[in-house]
Amino acid sequence: MSTGTTTSSAAGRRAAALAALAEQTIELPSWAFGNSGTRFKVFAQAGVPRDPFEKMADAAQVHRYTGAAPRVSLHIPWDKVDDYEKLAAHAADLGVSIGAINSNLFQDDDYMLGSLTHPDARVRAKAVAHHVECIDIMRATGSRDLKIWLPDGLNYPGQDDLRARQDRLAEGLAQVYAALDPEHRIILEYKFFEPAFYATDVPDWGTSLLHCLALGDRAMVVLDTGHHAPGTNIEFIVAQLLRVGRLGAFDFNSRFYADDDLMVGAADPFQLFRIMNEIIAADALRPDSGVNFMLDQCHNIEPKIPAQIRSVMNVQEATAKALLVDREALHEAQQSGDVLGANGALMDAYNTDVRPLLAELRESRGLAPDPMRAYAASGYAETIVAERVGGAQAGWGA
Repeated sequence: MSTGTTTSSAAGRRAAALAALAEQTIELPSWAFGNSGTRFKVFAQAGVPRDPFEKMADAAQVHRYTGAAPRVSLHIPWDKVDDYEKLAAHAADLGVSIGAINSNLFQDDDYMLGSLTHPDARVRAKAVAHHVECIDIMRATGSRDLKIWLPDGLNYPGQDDLRARQDRLAEGLAQVYAALDPEHRIILEYKFFEPAFYATDVPDWGTSLLHCLALGDRAMVVLDTGHHAPGTNIEFIVAQLLRVGRLGAFDFNSRFYADDDLMVGAADPFQLFRIMNEIIAADALRPDSGVNFMLDQCHNIEPKIPAQIRSVMNVQEATAKALLVDREALHEAQQSGDVLGANGALMDAYNTDVRPLLAELRESRGLAPDPMRAYAASGYAETIVAERVGGAQAGWGA
């Protein structure tokens, strides 16, 4: 291949990457802006939001400086308000919108032995009713996704019937699914352990997928990057779910040991690149692909808004690198059995410094090239510390 052809091809990939990155959006979690942290201690910070309206204001700052975070997930009951249409209008005034509605099945005393899988029909009915409430909130806010993470499970062998719990879960999910409007989806998360330690009722992508297949076309799997055993090949799961059209969303974060909820790309940026490589290869980055890219993180020792800005930037950088993979060279090497050549095609893209490319993208959209520096210079952090005095801060469990 001539130098001119190589340059032209590289220029074409660069142009295509800029176009794709301009359309990429990443949903923010409302709870990341409040006081949130580990199971042992939550370190309070000055200036954090005192209610969901202030959470929207802080999330809007992330979108203002990255241009890539126009939606905010809500968590019920943490984000309960008297008027959800007013909250949605407030978000729109700030330039953002309400994203997924997350149910909460892990803080009510009734759910000690389970929620949708509980042996007591009264508790199961309560859990279904909570999801119906969340669907009403979806209608009021314009949300399309009901995200369910089921913390149900067992701590001891014999504590309950494993098979019966799956039957109860299927029945409960079917009731929730029947309450959806035609434009709504259920996106069902999984986690291999915690808070249950012997058997979790939705421990893996296969279990989530089986329930989604039984429910119907508007039930999809959520992949939280922190919800896997060490050494799990997450990009393989991504590829499989994309093959069958059931990857509904990501919950991006980083883990070293378990569900650490650290900033995405902080622990293993190469893994994030490999995941995004599968997304690009399947043409699933498109806004109409049905895959929602979301963050699910807790910022215990780092400032909230900069942590979310950095997280969005990390996803953008991994995506940009994946977009720069020479797909023709990769395919040719794969077909010819050139193992090192194929791996080299990926590594060449991964080792590319894409920060100038993203700076160019931001400047073309009228944004500062460095979102972190621009936010720090804005004075917003100092303003909220001075203004948000008194009242209960809205954070973990609020």
